[in-house]
Amino acid sequence: MAQPQAPNRALVTVSVMLATIMQALDTTIANVALPHMQGSMGATQDQISWVLTSYIVAAAICMPLTGFLAARIGRKRLFMWAVVGFTLASMLCGAAQTLTQIVLFRLLQGVFGASLVPLSQAVLLDTYPRDRHGSAMAMWGVGVMVGPILGPSLGGWLTEYYNWRWVFYINLPFGLLDWFGLAAFVHETPIDRARRFDLFGFALLSLAIGALQMMLDRGESFEWFGNTEIMIEALLAGVALYMFVAHIFTHEHPFIEPALFRDRNFSVGLVCIFIVGVILLATMALLPPFMQNLMGYPVIDVGVLLAPRGVGTMLAMITVGRLSGKVDARYQVALGLLLTSLSMWEMTQFTTDTTGPTFIRTGIVQGLGLGFMFVPLSTITFSTLAPRFRNEGTALFSLMRNIGSSIGISVVVTQLARNTQANHAAFSEFIQPFSVALKQAIEAGVYNLSTPQGLVALNAEVTRQAATLAYLQDFRLMMWVALAALPLILLLRPAAPAGMPCAGWRIASP
Repeated sequence: MAQPQAPNRALVTVSVMLATIMQALDTTIANVALPHMQGSMGATQDQISWVLTSYIVAAAICMPLTGFLAARIGRKRLFMWAVVGFTLASMLCGAAQTLTQIVLFRLLQGVFGASLVPLSQAVLLDTYPRDRHGSAMAMWGVGVMVGPILGPSLGGWLTEYYNWRWVFYINLPFGLLDWFGLAAFVHETPIDRARRFDLFGFALLSLAIGALQMMLDRGESFEWFGNTEIMIEALLAGVALYMFVAHIFTHEHPFIEPALFRDRNFSVGLVCIFIVGVILLATMALLPPFMQNLMGYPVIDVGVLLAPRGVGTMLAMITVGRLSGKVDARYQVALGLLLTSLSMWEMTQFTTDTTGPTFIRTGIVQGLGLGFMFVPLSTITFSTLAPRFRNEGTALFSLMRNIGSSIGISVVVTQLARNTQANHAAFSEFIQPFSVALKQAIEAGVYNLSTPQGLVALNAEVTRQAATLAYLQDFRLMMWVALAALPLILLLRPAAPAGMPCAGWRIASP
């Protein structure tokens, strides 16, 4: 594939980065505005959750289509249409007057936004030579990783000082600049009109992804497998996934070519990025409610204290870009996992008296860990993959990260609720007449158990301590998840030096 001229690489990078940031921000920016949307539209908690669910499900289903559409209509053309559609859908979301309208427009936003991140990654991999893929992925990773981190802060600020509608209107200037940049600087790819669309394979994969996402999003509200709806969704996801795997290995022109998975680096990279997705957003789902509900921080202060996490990520990515080609990417991934585990261990020491500097320090360490993981992993995953598979490969890479994030959030939220109940029951056993601590508190006038107010106050304290311990247990779980990924690094092959043929290319090529 012909490479763009070197002077244009910076402009191409800026153009695709705008798309990456725009899409990555929207994965989390709307979360903090949900209460304001709920009040504005008179919706229930269950109804307003569809604002998030519709976007996630639509994006997950449409993301695997990226490879086929790029081959049939051209990657540049697909990219530009996706930017236009995403921007218009964002404006419609901001202008929505009813719940039905905003859910529909969020659905459209997910459809068009699904391909933005994988296309931007594929464009950068083709724009830069193989010896500079590490630097290119470092720049790309800034948008992918920092976007979800800064999303809640920016969304909280816009909602607090302006209106929740500006959470969506902010995409307009990004979208316009991005479209002009793509039109001017990105090169079109050859069109493969002979490429056939595997409708049955796509339908099976869409059903599996959609059912899984619905199960993960609604499971907590419906008591998981104790509910018929969740059982049906889990069954559909499992059966559809099994049929899809069988289909792609038996069909002449499958929706996803099995040759992709013959590349060991790519297959192991998918598992690793799944774990990164789990850690990335699961932690962000825990820290804001911990700081707001248990420590009484206002939403603006929470955003300020969590922002240094993004600073750590950017510092790591700058470092990784400079180390590209000099230090084995596998060592950098291992360092990232160890730093992330260290930050999680530090979080298990949190109390309700933890100060702001401690949150900032652990956030920076975790940001460094995620940066050292994500960028080298993105580089080494595609280092041995044939260029013709990049559109499909980047789409699957992003899909696995998103599924990991969905599963991670569902697991930690469920564990938080269950552990809080279990801890409350365990702590309540100590509330008995012979407890020395309780007797001292009563004598000091802290509690008056002869009044309803005193009993309520005591129960509130037990609940607070139970919830605090439940958060720490979730942080410990994330620490073990990060450590469990370390052995996977041994399965990765080092990237081939620039100018040398890649073994994976020989395997995957026809």
